Amino acid sequence: MSLLVLPSDLVSVEWLAEHLHHTNLILLDASWHMPMTMRNGYQEWLSERIDHSRFFDFDREVCDKKSALPHMMPTAQHFELSAQLLGINNDHAIVVYDSIGIFSSPRVWWMFKAMGFNNIAVLDGGLPAWKEAGLSVDTQPPCIDGYQQGNFKAVYQPELISNKEQVHDAIDKRGVSIIDARPKARFLGEEPEFRPGLRSGHMPSAINLPIDEILNNKTMKNAYQLAQIFEALMPQKQRLVFSCGSGVTACILALAAKIAGYDALSVYDGSWSEWGANENLPVVQKTTN
Repeated sequence: MSLLVLPSDLVSVEWLAEHLHHTNLILLDASWHMPMTMRNGYQEWLSERIDHSRFFDFDREVCDKKSALPHMMPTAQHFELSAQLLGINNDHAIVVYDSIGIFSSPRVWWMFKAMGFNNIAVLDGGLPAWKEAGLSVDTQPPCIDGYQQGNFKAVYQPELISNKEQVHDAIDKRGVSIIDARPKARFLGEEPEFRPGLRSGHMPSAINLPIDEILNNKTMKNAYQLAQIFEALMPQKQRLVFSCGSGVTACILALAAKIAGYDALSVYDGSWSEWGANENLPVVQKTTN
């Protein structure tokens, strides 16, 4: 079996269409939706999906089920077994997509990175771009338990995931920038958080970079545009720690920063779901960058 090496961390629908039937490719649907949308990514995958895709449930299954926080990273052992049960091997190439465009798929891309696996990419534009290109979708009942168990081995990379203590230590720390992906009004505390019990505002010294500023609707801006955006906010030598509401859209910023040429990256897993609920952690409201 010939190995497939992905060209970058982001692939086009044209590239995927050309390689869709490669024996070394695993395609994952990582669709997840905010609770208030009343959408269910798994149910939508059952109804419609790119051919041969397998569903990766980071919200209910591949997560720390003991945590009160949403979709927190699981242990390496949990992640490893979950990937194996999806039939994933160490020598596979993985492309991950979602049904919005670029929304939840970067979360799974980053999870695999954090588990030491690098031959993975996000599909630019996701399922909407695939359909807009006139490419076929599968509407027949999918295989949900017939995968041959893979040999995937997880090697946890702790520097890629930050906890609240590490983020607190990063406040005003030279050489580190905290980047918040939430919309500006929530970042400034002008709009309430939709999750109950959370304070409004942001971490001291955090910089706001809403995801809409790095996307062209459903697709990612190009590397040159992304480099301009990030370099206007912080130098490449900075270590970047990304946060958001619950650790999902922070991974979109991590993907964008990687494409822009930044390497020292970390995602705050608990994000504002954890920080905003803890009265002992500092919060700033109604200030600008």
